[in-house]
Amino acid sequence: MTNPAGSGEGEEREGPVIRDRRRIDPETFTVREAEGGGGAAETPAPGAPAGGEAPAAGEEVAALKEQLAERTLDLQRLQAEYANYRKRVERDKGLLREQAVGSVLNELLPILDDIGRARDHEELTGGFKSVGEALEATVGKLGLERYGEKGEPFDPTVHEALMHGYSAEVTETSVSDVLQPGYRIGERVLRPARVAVAEPDPNAEGGDDAPAGE
Repeated sequence: MTNPAGSGEGEEREGPVIRDRRRIDPETFTVREAEGGGGAAETPAPGAPAGGEAPAAGEEVAALKEQLAERTLDLQRLQAEYANYRKRVERDKGLLREQAVGSVLNELLPILDDIGRARDHEELTGGFKSVGEALEATVGKLGLERYGEKGEPFDPTVHEALMHGYSAEVTETSVSDVLQPGYRIGERVLRPARVAVAEPDPNAEGGDDAPAGE
């Protein structure tokens, strides 16, 4: 008589039984039906989210995109602020350099006045002439400009009127004489040109100049 349990013991002797409990079939990459029935109910329809994981992943992606947009805006603002900072630094460096150079050159103006007076009196000769011309060339390279010429229109922003008169020879308020030249660096005036000013004579038609000071 055959023992019903004998076949079971024979199967156990053949080797261990390995059951593949992976939910995703490694060959078809589809979701397997659960053992014991009810698999059709557990198997999600094609394209349908499984176990609520897809909506959570979508929310996480949306949050990451929002954070990326915010960080991009922060980076753009930071870049703009840095560009403005560099511009301010360069501008301030230029202003500091101009102020330092202007301070030094301002101390040299009396010496340049002496050189100019010596030239006007034909006393700029010999070694004094060489030194004077070298100094003028050096300050010129630093941006110092001498201005103020007889006959040019009077400009109160760059001229300082020390004398005033009338003349039938002018059609507008003009510099009739330069008493002391002016100096500037670019648009910055170190010292205004000190001048005598002549205005058109309202009472004379081609006559003699009116007395100065009237």
